[in-house]
Amino acid sequence: MTGDAASGRHAAGGDRVRPTKLRLEVSSACQLRCPSCPTATGAARAAVGWGLLRFADFRRLLAANPHVRSIELSNYGEPFLNPELPAMLEEAHGRGVAMRCDNGTNLDRATPAALEAAARFGLRSLTVSIDGVTQEVYGRYRVGGDLERVLGNVAALQRLKQAQGVEEPALTWQFVVFRWNAHELEAARARAAELGMKFRPKLSWDEHADPAASRALFGAASRDEYRERHGVDFGERFCLQLWREPQLNWDGRVLGCCRNFWGDFGGGAFEDLDAALHSERLVHARRMLTGQADARADVPCSSCEVYAARVAGRRFVTAEEIAAPTRG
Repeated sequence: MTGDAASGRHAAGGDRVRPTKLRLEVSSACQLRCPSCPTATGAARAAVGWGLLRFADFRRLLAANPHVRSIELSNYGEPFLNPELPAMLEEAHGRGVAMRCDNGTNLDRATPAALEAAARFGLRSLTVSIDGVTQEVYGRYRVGGDLERVLGNVAALQRLKQAQGVEEPALTWQFVVFRWNAHELEAARARAAELGMKFRPKLSWDEHADPAASRALFGAASRDEYRERHGVDFGERFCLQLWREPQLNWDGRVLGCCRNFWGDFGGGAFEDLDAALHSERLVHARRMLTGQADARADVPCSSCEVYAARVAGRRFVTAEEIAAPTRG
């Protein structure tokens, strides 16, 4: 389907929003220890915490906000660790709300009940992070993960879809390109095709990206080089989430976008979503991103390298970008 403006309207400075899409962390907890992940390093703990979204809060959010028609469930944790995920998928399905896990899941600990619910209740899409085709290579970054278990869960989900005669969730194999796994890139692409998955390479956040493979795939060896070559940050699109698809934490605090793990914009999203999305700090953040206000220490965007790149290049969010139609 197509959304409008901020999935809402662009007023002066983009101060008023009424999004039809949300990003809602189902679980900020994760059982893996991926070296560059702020969840594993503990960098995200102060702002994001370590917890699970409650079904009661999820149901309350949907009941109070029938204009919300699409929700992304994954962010800094592993959504399949939440035992109430099947109930959430069923609730959303009954209300006609599209559910996705496009940001990513490791799918290492998915229960049969959760996999069945994903197929039965119409989870639209699911991105699985798999950075290799051998345990040795995969496990170098997905520390603690079991490759065969992950692939077994993928196969089980595909069988459930076939048994129920459905095509969703559409599955994507996401492969973060590092120096130590670039040689398995094409084998992973082939394995994804065998499993009926789309394949999506991803540029690493850190210095361990493979220069040759990354330049061939993304036009830059690293995110820093991408910024230098193109004059924009690789993650610049995340800023639009403050209007079009705001990120909510599992406990009802507003993070604004999926990149933010430095602080929050206040809580209370489960009690009053509109008020939470128009807190003074969040309104100020939108004005910062549109170039109408200066940075402030109490606004998380001030700690973000994406915002810093926008300021340096005078590339502020425009009304046209906010108003552009969105898909999904």
